[in-house]
Amino acid sequence: MPCKLKFFFLIFLVGCVTIASARVESLFSLNKLRQDSTLIPHLEKRGKAIQLMVDNKPYLVLGGELHNSSSSSLEYMKPMWPKLAKAHLNTVLAPVSWELTEPQKGKFDFHLVDGMIQQARKNNLHLILLWFGSWKNGQSHYAPIWVKKNEQQFPLVKIKNGKHLEILSPLNEQTAQADAAAFAQLMKHIKHVDGEKHTVIMMQVENEVGILADSRDRSNIADKTFAEDVPVQLVRYLQDNKNNLRKNIYQLWKNNGFKASGNWTTIFGEGTAADELFMAWKYAHFINEVAKAGKKEYPLPMYVNAWIVQPQDKGPGDYPGGGPQAHVHDIWKAAAPDIDMLSPDIYLPNFAEICNEYKENDKGFFTPESRSGEDGAGNAFYAIGACNSIDYSPFGVDGNINEFEKGPISKAYEVLSQLAPLILKAQCEGTIAAVSLDKNNPRQKIHLGNYILDVERRHSWDTIGVADKGYALIIATGPDEYFVAGNDFQITFFPDSGSKTAGFDYVEEGFFEQGKWLAGRRLNGDEISTSIRLADMAAKGKTGTVARVAKGPAILKVKLYRF
Repeated sequence: MPCKLKFFFLIFLVGCVTIASARVESLFSLNKLRQDSTLIPHLEKRGKAIQLMVDNKPYLVLGGELHNSSSSSLEYMKPMWPKLAKAHLNTVLAPVSWELTEPQKGKFDFHLVDGMIQQARKNNLHLILLWFGSWKNGQSHYAPIWVKKNEQQFPLVKIKNGKHLEILSPLNEQTAQADAAAFAQLMKHIKHVDGEKHTVIMMQVENEVGILADSRDRSNIADKTFAEDVPVQLVRYLQDNKNNLRKNIYQLWKNNGFKASGNWTTIFGEGTAADELFMAWKYAHFINEVAKAGKKEYPLPMYVNAWIVQPQDKGPGDYPGGGPQAHVHDIWKAAAPDIDMLSPDIYLPNFAEICNEYKENDKGFFTPESRSGEDGAGNAFYAIGACNSIDYSPFGVDGNINEFEKGPISKAYEVLSQLAPLILKAQCEGTIAAVSLDKNNPRQKIHLGNYILDVERRHSWDTIGVADKGYALIIATGPDEYFVAGNDFQITFFPDSGSKTAGFDYVEEGFFEQGKWLAGRRLNGDEISTSIRLADMAAKGKTGTVARVAKGPAILKVKLYRF
């Protein structure tokens, strides 16, 4: 072959190899991109539960939220991180304020975010960041001063008496755009510094939003918009979900003839209820724009938290009207499809009732703020075991950190962290349950596995130290096998079919270490006995023995047989 031909043939071969390599590299990059996108923390439907996935593994958040101003100082927080880890938290919920993130328009400062991420990593903790943007507790204290001082560009809510409140109006598009732009920059930065490590696993968008002191904004633009037609998007949602709407919204719509067009009073009637739905639509639409902008940069799961209605509240305005309270969830779901969860902050004593009011079958369940102390420990077990919650999180964990380290929540988290692999598996399979017991509700029966479980507050000849509240989380791990955990409870087991009686093969206390069950005492005799009136017990299908935790929280493994 002539030299020239050899030269051109060699160039041709090199070109082919280069093109092939480029295609392989391109395919590799595409596959890597696809793989990386699945590694971003996300919510996933898994069997009968919606769970939080972190690094493609289900993750149970044993969290705690800081006080509002704690994360504004890295120096203040520096000694807190190791203590929070020592208290058996695996996740810290920490505010990030708009005023400190964008102190001057268009100029951003992320040193607080970077410092928190570094300290959390150092202590093997994850973060859920709370965006205090346009609103916190309904008010606008955390907006930058360049926003708050410019009422012409960023107008405030106006109430009946003609006064303006320090609450940014959710009807203003310029406010929404400014908030969304800042949040997008935050998410872009988090992706840059944490997109591979996944220290930050979720985001809260705003905080306990809604209007106070009135049922709706009374500004000129608000009055004009209120008189306009209800958005077609909302009417279509009502029509498509007519048979599954919340009762109050269904009734309002029904009372006004199920109209498919008209303004807010035409469709929902006169009064504060229509005002509240109007404000819910405006807040939800605003916050959805913020969330959408953030997800475009880095699509972490995002939720909005609710200041729930209190017993003494007479109507919207007493609580932040238009926020994501349970009775307006349909409005929020229609207006804010980019929000993953609508989550209650629960400080009231009827925790179980409120959980069941807020949980949605098609959304994950999350409780960002709740009680600490013994009540909080019971709440954690109930939310996770009865509601498939992806978390529990008491508020103000840094307030008295030395006591918190040794307190009921820390002890509860120690047990729940041991059980986490079993809990996450059982949530998917529907083999988990929980009960919350108190003086008004001292007993509950549940059907789990092959048995009916009669769960009561502990009562026997040993009544010293009985708590005001009992709680139990139960996992069925086999045809005749259970793990039960909690405090101040006892369980009698009944076969769910046939005429035989359930007896204990064994009841043993113990703990998990690196996923392996290590048995302690084998409990028998006085530790499981409740009665020696055996004839009376036999007539009721009982043996006079129970699986019992007197002073917990503690874990028992229970193996049953039938006779």
